[in-house]
Amino acid sequence: MDPNAPAPDHRGGRAEDRPLTAQERAEYERLHRHASVRHRRLRYTGASILLLLALLLSPVAVVSAWLHNTISDQDRYVQTVAPLADNPAVQNTVTDKLTNRVVSNVDVKAITEALQRALQQADAPPLIVEKSEALEGPLKGALTSAVHAVVSKLVTSDQFETVWTDANRRVQAAVVKVLTGEGSSAVQTSGDTIVLNIGALTDQLKTRLVDAGFEKAASIPEVDKEIPLLQVDKLNKAQDAMRLLNVVGVWLPILVLVLAALAIWTAPAHRVWLIATAIGLFVMMLVLLVALAVARRIYLDSVPPSTLPPDAAAAVYDTLVRFLRQSTRTLLVLSVVTGLAAYLYGPGRGARFIRNAATRSTGAAGRSLERIGLRTGSTGHWLDEHRKWTTGIVIAAGAVALLLWNYPTPAVVALVFGIVIVVLIILGILAAAPGDGRRRGAGEPKHGPGVSTG
Repeated sequence: MDPNAPAPDHRGGRAEDRPLTAQERAEYERLHRHASVRHRRLRYTGASILLLLALLLSPVAVVSAWLHNTISDQDRYVQTVAPLADNPAVQNTVTDKLTNRVVSNVDVKAITEALQRALQQADAPPLIVEKSEALEGPLKGALTSAVHAVVSKLVTSDQFETVWTDANRRVQAAVVKVLTGEGSSAVQTSGDTIVLNIGALTDQLKTRLVDAGFEKAASIPEVDKEIPLLQVDKLNKAQDAMRLLNVVGVWLPILVLVLAALAIWTAPAHRVWLIATAIGLFVMMLVLLVALAVARRIYLDSVPPSTLPPDAAAAVYDTLVRFLRQSTRTLLVLSVVTGLAAYLYGPGRGARFIRNAATRSTGAAGRSLERIGLRTGSTGHWLDEHRKWTTGIVIAAGAVALLLWNYPTPAVVALVFGIVIVVLIILGILAAAPGDGRRRGAGEPKHGPGVSTG
């Protein structure tokens, strides 16, 4: 006799074979509901933690991806800083800096004193000799105007843009070293200031000024080859943060995507959780835009006007972070599109109304095609029977296109979204025009022609 066999009940049968009593069934259902509720709570808790982590890390992921793609990629970096060569504020800063330095190397006072001595030796009237000292101011002004004209012509020429682009392309690797605290070569740190060496442009300027008669221009010091780009109060701490962000620049965005996907998969209501993810991403991108605006104000307040004029400093900041702002706005638009698509796919009254309206519209368009002799036949039947599959494939194709697109913009997201909508409309019209009366639409019978309806 098997000692593990179930014990017989009071009627001689095995306990596992007899039906449950009402009390036992009630207890079983109670335990089942309790286990189900506990399981759903665990899923919601896990999904909430995963989503919270994804949303909190999303701004950092965007910034780290921007640093990695913009600073580490030479072409992207040159594309980022190239507009500064055409910016009037930056051009004026470079022109004023070089002009002042050239003029400072000309001893105007010595020239007026030499003129005064020459007048005295020529027995000029004492009044003229005395008034010759007053020529120092006008002479310096005239010299400044003449030098400024030469420098401005060079800085606003296409040659300056070429020199600027070539210099930034050569020093891109050095910029990365500066941001990681290992600055050297053309891009360097001077105290708390990041400067760009434009020696090639300065050398050309010296040659032009000497040819124009300003021999003192040949003595422009080496220091004037440095143009300040950024100045921060705590550069070392910023470098530490940038080194960390550069390390996680590749993996942090992937981690955020994985966390968000796991949160949606873990939650019992996938569609609702997708909407929540889209809303959360929208809010976090708004926070990032506000943070960039605050950082801009802090940066402008930290740069002394003697180092970089406010308009030039603003131009530098706005140019350097413009792709970061663009990426943030792209994610804003993408979150809106995702949330809207998830809502329209749900059972809400508004979503059902829009879907029914779309079905009626495509059905009417399909019937119009049939009336003019354009019929889709078996292809239309296949599209009609596989609407969910074709819709999913088209949406997935749009998502893949955005993933494969290098640096998508808000306009690109809108374009891809519009193409997806147009393709879905076309497929809906083709599915509604098979041409043999077996179309299935709102309010239409599912049987074919020739079958009696009773």
